[in-house]
Amino acid sequence: MTLPTITQDRIDLSPGDELILRFRTWQDYENLLDRRQDKAGLRIRYNSVTQEIRIMSPLPGHGKDADMLADLVKAVLRHQGQDWEAFTPITLRRVNRQGVEPDYCFYIKNRERILGKERIDLENDPPPDLVIEIDLTSTTKVEDYQAIGIAEVWIYRRDRLLIYCFDGKQYQECQTSPHFPERDIKTLLPQYANRGWQVGSSVALREFEQFLSG
Repeated sequence: MTLPTITQDRIDLSPGDELILRFRTWQDYENLLDRRQDKAGLRIRYNSVTQEIRIMSPLPGHGKDADMLADLVKAVLRHQGQDWEAFTPITLRRVNRQGVEPDYCFYIKNRERILGKERIDLENDPPPDLVIEIDLTSTTKVEDYQAIGIAEVWIYRRDRLLIYCFDGKQYQECQTSPHFPERDIKTLLPQYANRGWQVGSSVALREFEQFLSG
């Protein structure tokens, strides 16, 4: 078993590992982002309230679920005639407060405000409208997004989709998605995400698109 390693020059974690560093500053977080270098697969978060940095190395299934759910979201958006911009990976930061790296995020209502931008600066740009987190390797705390102000956060955990809506102060669990109020997203997306493991992602996506058209 390989132990997690953090040195001045490198960060090494095995797939599935999560490391929590306590009593850390924003500068510690910024330094770790710089030292990550080519380890783009690592997720690094910072919470100024808890003073914790969390470093996570996703398992392979983590990426498959994230891609599958994102493809299903895109299918619904296409069916509704809506445009979007999507980002992965991405680092979202509120200086000295919060740093998060969601598995996938979408700009829908605010799409036009970030067109052509390679980097998102939350000092000037709006936060994403929708974030997707896959809880296969670690557990997401929805409170980590409060300082960022994401309108809607989805957490996919153990074949369940949890939907959280931001009321301006905190997150409340919702049974329907404000972005897709006419669809039973909590049931449909886990169903077809699981289908992707059984028959393959492209087949499950095609079946989902046929369902939407039917």
